[in-house]
Amino acid sequence: MGNRLTQIATRTGDDGTTGLGDGRRVAKSDLRVAAMGDVDELNSHLGVLLCEPLPDKVRELLVVVQHELFNLGGELCMPGYSLLKDEAVLRLDEALAEHNAALPRLQEFILPAGTRSAALAHVARTVARRAERAVVALTNAEAPGQVNAAPRQFLNRLSDLLFVLARVLNRANLDGLGGDDVYWKSERLARAQAEDASADGQGS
Repeated sequence: MGNRLTQIATRTGDDGTTGLGDGRRVAKSDLRVAAMGDVDELNSHLGVLLCEPLPDKVRELLVVVQHELFNLGGELCMPGYSLLKDEAVLRLDEALAEHNAALPRLQEFILPAGTRSAALAHVARTVARRAERAVVALTNAEAPGQVNAAPRQFLNRLSDLLFVLARVLNRANLDGLGGDDVYWKSERLARAQAEDASADGQGS
């Protein structure tokens, strides 16, 4: 395994093509290559997020997710091959349920803001959505059986989880710049806050 990468600058891609895991060469603009690139970008954003102060449980989860994303990318690299296990999707479902249960109900849409770690989680969330769209586009373009369902499901759950983790990280407030969700200032929210203030005033 240690000798799998023996040369980085191969120059074989100078013609605008790249190699897949099955030995075929395709254009770098190919939908499969685009999906692989989005997954790679997502993993890189998680690497940046892991540089931040994080609760231990969140850090452990994201490290596992990084490894699963590497498996996902490997699966996309080899048409028809299965590498990402069903347990990977189940693990995200369980983490999503656990972390979401500890959060208060949302009053309105929230902005991708707060602590730096929460903002980075939101960036990763949007890249996960793009990667999911890329996998869906690839699935629709390829013959049946060439793209498995697990990668699409994993990316869908991961984007949801990253939204929830952004809320968790704002409350963890490990950099002292957060503490709560940053709500979009909609008319509905302003109305609700005004009604709450009026009720509080009458109660006093």
